[in-house]
Amino acid sequence: MYPYPRSFSHIGLSVPNLEKAIEFYTELFGWYVIMEPSDVHNDDTPVGQMCRDVFGNDWDTFRIAHLSTGDKIGIELFEFPHQEDPEDNFEYWKTGIFHFCIQDPDIEGVVEKVKAKGGKQRMPIREYYPGEKPYKMVYVEDPFGNVFEIYTHSYELTYSKGAY
Repeated sequence: MYPYPRSFSHIGLSVPNLEKAIEFYTELFGWYVIMEPSDVHNDDTPVGQMCRDVFGNDWDTFRIAHLSTGDKIGIELFEFPHQEDPEDNFEYWKTGIFHFCIQDPDIEGVVEKVKAKGGKQRMPIREYYPGEKPYKMVYVEDPFGNVFEIYTHSYELTYSKGAY
């Protein structure tokens, strides 16, 4: 017997500037702040202990803020001291998460807003089923190098046809 499908809760993104990241995601996608930027310290508070479990002992403090999407998915934004900008944050051939996806029917408008706010368009907008269905996609990145994809339609609709 298969388990029932679990809901997606949140994703965590590392950014070099918490305020600029909040501005980018709230202004671009309308996501709202559910927890203002806060400092987390490597101490014996419950949050400090949890973070020590995750990050180990070799940290002193970091900043965090929480956003939420229209469909109740959480976005955790982390700003760590001594943060490093990778030369290219798109090493898709390595194990790990290499993108997340946002859905908006105005894909062209969103791409222009991403670029206007300091992000990049990584490829041309493409159609999955040209001349048959209006499903489009594109890869972009935020001003901090986090790569994400934009779909015009839901994941289920886009892939319900089966193989490409």
